[in-house]
Amino acid sequence: MQPEASERLEELVSRALEELENVKTIEALDSLKTRLLGRKGLLAEAFACLRTLPEDRRGRFGKQLNEAKACMLERYEAKKRQLETGQNANPSSSVLDVSLPGPLPQAGKAHPISQVQDEILAIFLQMGYSVAKGPELEDDYHNFEALNIPKHHPARDMQDTFFVQNAEGFLLRTHTSPVQIRVMERLGVPVQVVAPGRVYRRDFDPTHSPMFHQVEGLMIDKDVSFAGLIGTLDFFSKRFFGPDAAVRFRPSYFPFTEPSAEVDVRCIFCKGEGCRVCKNSGYLEVLGCGMVHPAVLEACRVDPDEWQGFAFGLGVERLAMLKLGIDDIRLFYENHPSFLPQF
Repeated sequence: MQPEASERLEELVSRALEELENVKTIEALDSLKTRLLGRKGLLAEAFACLRTLPEDRRGRFGKQLNEAKACMLERYEAKKRQLETGQNANPSSSVLDVSLPGPLPQAGKAHPISQVQDEILAIFLQMGYSVAKGPELEDDYHNFEALNIPKHHPARDMQDTFFVQNAEGFLLRTHTSPVQIRVMERLGVPVQVVAPGRVYRRDFDPTHSPMFHQVEGLMIDKDVSFAGLIGTLDFFSKRFFGPDAAVRFRPSYFPFTEPSAEVDVRCIFCKGEGCRVCKNSGYLEVLGCGMVHPAVLEACRVDPDEWQGFAFGLGVERLAMLKLGIDDIRLFYENHPSFLPQF
């Protein structure tokens, strides 16, 4: 039985190599691979014969089967490379047919985070805002104290800060709010800016990343009101999520704004009916905002009796997850080739 099985295997391999040699297209090659090496292919049938052999002969025949499989796979890969590169049908030849069209280069695309951030900025630029930027390596004063977060303030514990070793008083900024301090120090008032950038916090799970992106908004002028803040964010939500978007404001607390609020947008998945994503509430939290605290204005030598303003902070990844229907923030940073091209 063993010689008979070995002869059939040799015949199978010989016929397979001949067919692989003569195949002309990638489609035909893949079809041939399925017929030879697929789960129900000819080689799989040969492996099934192992059960019919005496136990003392199975080891040798199994080795022959594995060698045959490796040989066919090697020839398949070589043939595939020839067809993809337009080489001569002779496997031993490396001559290229230069008359064939070359492979098209893959054009790069903007990362989905960059796409969403650019869309956010474009909306605020249409409303008359300008773009401001600040350093990612911040000092304690601009990141905390000037924003009404003195030492030992409980809000510091909410930030989960990365402090810089051997550089006392310096840290990776925990929000883009320090930019509003630097802008008022440099330009004075009135001011109307948005500040995009990376921020850092010690947090990592499916909805949080130790590095993420924010867009800070700031408007300081005379007679600025909370009603203006509501109108601004309602306009932004409808432009970003669509004309049917509805927002609601909930009281909250931030040391640098008073009064403060968190803003929810009607769930884009269930349209407010309630689903797993919005925890059956019908709304999803998207940002924090409020009227600039008088202590923050005073830190920038701005008279709070004459000038008022509002500020808001958008999480770019949060908005991208909602708009693109992504439930794990880590996908943005893994750079998987099957994920990024979708956008």
